[in-house]
Amino acid sequence: MSAHLIDAAIEPASEFALAEPPAQPPRRRRGRSVALFAGAAAYLVTFLIVLPILWIVLLSFQPSGNILSNPFSFDQLTIDNYVRAGTALPLLQMYGNTILIALVSVTVGTAISFMAAFALTRMIFRRRGTQSSLRFYLLAGLAVPVYILLFPVYRLDLALGIFGTYAALILPYVAVSIPFNTLLLTGFLREFPGEIEEAAIIDGAGLWRLCTSVVLPLMRPVIATIVIFNIVYVFNEFPFASILINDPDMVTVSLAVSRFQGQYTVDYGGMMAAATLVLLPQLVIYAIFQRHVIAGMTVGAVKG
Repeated sequence: MSAHLIDAAIEPASEFALAEPPAQPPRRRRGRSVALFAGAAAYLVTFLIVLPILWIVLLSFQPSGNILSNPFSFDQLTIDNYVRAGTALPLLQMYGNTILIALVSVTVGTAISFMAAFALTRMIFRRRGTQSSLRFYLLAGLAVPVYILLFPVYRLDLALGIFGTYAALILPYVAVSIPFNTLLLTGFLREFPGEIEEAAIIDGAGLWRLCTSVVLPLMRPVIATIVIFNIVYVFNEFPFASILINDPDMVTVSLAVSRFQGQYTVDYGGMMAAATLVLLPQLVIYAIFQRHVIAGMTVGAVKG
């Protein structure tokens, strides 16, 4: 009798131990599939973005004759292209000119954009359509290709007597940056807590102190994003610089790279080495401040 009781007690336990685990719900399996697909797509996009940069760096160590005939060869790698680029390019001068133009244009453009965004989000317009019209005007500035404005800007520089000066580049760079900067700052200020500004006004803060001591310190991620994007644009911009600057002593980074292209010949090796020298500082700056760029692009997107 006791043996039957023991067998009856053991059988349910053995059935429970051999039972298969419950199947995962379809929604969880679907979520994992989506996550795997998104991860694979992210890696693919990253590879496609990094590939041209790696390609430029590889070609910068190739002799000019191999770049077109045998670019995948690793037998004749050399640093002669960098030596030639260092001797042919005025590195200190071109970096100094570009940094000066970038600092002035980014500072002035960011200040104007902040004032415009603050006015659009805090001022009360008499006509309701004025605010929406101004925003549409800024969107139109983003829709128009910049290089269509080359000839009008050229004529304006001649009329103002600033052709061939730093101002000939600074003013167009400021004008080009205002639409993007203003819309980005406007998106942040819409979600900015009004209680903070009200508390500062109650404490006796004026408009200048409110903007500089209260609002601006909280906008550092957005400001950092704007500054980095605008500096990279100034470093890479070529058409305006090639037309509006005619003094060799005012050469910028993008203009210096074009020196390796002659009327009948092109020094591809020297051009790739110069492009790498131009590209590396930008990558370093972006790698250092990428956290601020991501925070600036996402801040204000979700209401807290």
